[in-house]
Amino acid sequence: MTNPNNPVSLSKVTLTKAAPAVSLAKQGGAAGILRVNLNWAQPAAKGGLFSRKPKGIDLDLGCLYEYSDGSKGVVQALGDSLRDVHTLGRDPICRLDGDDRSGTNTGGENLFVDLRYAANIRRILVFAFIYEGTPNWAAAQAVVTLFPVAGPQLEIHLDEPDPAAMMCAIAMIEGNGTDVSVRREVRYVRGGQRLLDETYGWGMRWAAGRK
Repeated sequence: MTNPNNPVSLSKVTLTKAAPAVSLAKQGGAAGILRVNLNWAQPAAKGGLFSRKPKGIDLDLGCLYEYSDGSKGVVQALGDSLRDVHTLGRDPICRLDGDDRSGTNTGGENLFVDLRYAANIRRILVFAFIYEGTPNWAAAQAVVTLFPVAGPQLEIHLDEPDPAAMMCAIAMIEGNGTDVSVRREVRYVRGGQRLLDETYGWGMRWAAGRK
């Protein structure tokens, strides 16, 4: 069954270094619900029957947000912060559908951005964080796909990995009052959310959290 909020698209655009950004308004996708999906693979076992199973990788999808009412925050499974907090309406603008601890869920992890509030969005930074497992972005083969309500799907590969980094800034969603744009980042950060905040100048206070 087709989800009316995310109709099937017959085209896909891969955001790259050479072509990193796209306007959602120009393709009619700056409205409705934008779904951001993270999918990744688990490392395969090597050796014979009695070989040790490799430790799985737990990737978390999340975002930093900043809205026109001055609210800032993080949406992530860590600390059970699965939705944003703002004064623009009763519904969340950004929310997560859950936490895939294994990477075996074929649906992956999904972040939903309600573009009814597009005019109130200043910026949303989508990120992935290795919560458990050895930092191995290459083995994870992570892909983020954005599903607008109209126009092509937008695909971002987490390539050129940094083996010392636990965090990757994936994409920046920005609003200017009339348009919403998506820009590829794929910027690896050798630290957690606090360092990601400092890298992008979010200006929040951080405390330790657990899932």
